[in-house]
Amino acid sequence: MPRWKRWRMLVLVLLTLGLVAACQGGSSTERSGAITENCTSVEHVAGTTCVPDSFERLVTLDSVTFEAAIAVDLKPTATVFSNLSSHLGNQLNNVENIGQFGEPSLEKVIELNPDLIVGVDSYQTIYAQTSQIAPTVLFKFEHSGQWKEFFQTVSEALGRGDVAQQVMADYSKRLEEFKAAMGDRQPKVSVIRIYPNSINLYLRDSFPGTVLQDAGLARPPAQDLGAEEAQRSANNPIQQAISRELLSQADGDVLFVWTAENEAEANQEAQKKLEELQNDPLWKTLNVVQNNKVYLVPSYWIGSGPLAANAIVDDLFEYLIEAP
Repeated sequence: MPRWKRWRMLVLVLLTLGLVAACQGGSSTERSGAITENCTSVEHVAGTTCVPDSFERLVTLDSVTFEAAIAVDLKPTATVFSNLSSHLGNQLNNVENIGQFGEPSLEKVIELNPDLIVGVDSYQTIYAQTSQIAPTVLFKFEHSGQWKEFFQTVSEALGRGDVAQQVMADYSKRLEEFKAAMGDRQPKVSVIRIYPNSINLYLRDSFPGTVLQDAGLARPPAQDLGAEEAQRSANNPIQQAISRELLSQADGDVLFVWTAENEAEANQEAQKKLEELQNDPLWKTLNVVQNNKVYLVPSYWIGSGPLAANAIVDDLFEYLIEAP
């Protein structure tokens, strides 16, 4: 029996006995790169891993790496379902659910016998365990506005860097077509998210903000803040909560709005908040409301990959080019 299969059997036994903690020794990084022979060494936030040159059973630990894999024509065997945006729902056929984001079932992962595991850097707490199951690569992910660099990094680690470049070239081509269709029009595009307890502006370096930049679209002054400035002023690089009294900062020529939470109850609360906002006299004074240029959009507006970015571009064509 190959050594990597013996390792997996050993880990399964340890998990069954509730002794996972015994796997958390300092040698986990070395073992992660040692369970296959034909591999390429990849440095990442948790160490160095030898990624198999050929793999068939990929497990992704979050929606970001799941979308990156799908975008370069790799079908993961499994992922967590809990934080997947709506635009990824049709990608889940024959994909196993390994649990909640941040709390994947390691027992389930072992049963799936993966060749490779990938995830964001918040999974460093379980890296010692996952790297005993299969080579594991964890990628630094600070915020969704860095999606392009993240996508390219993940794709290169998966051996699909050239495919990722073509994906981004196609994205850029669509944006050039959009700019040509817009002509000389320069509407200020506002983007807000309704939380159960707040109204948040999405800023220039947020995920939707980067797509709007790529599309050559302007933002209202209050939303035209870069990540560093936003971090200093609001302690958040991509979004900023506003009070009801500052609702005018959400005004623009066009306004895109969404509500999106991971739990059904929170979603209902956010939807109720939106309905209350729509009945607020201050809301009705906004020019964008009076001009009927408010559009409710799905949760891919807070995505973090090329599939979501292209879905936003679809909306830009629909609402800014095709809408009467």
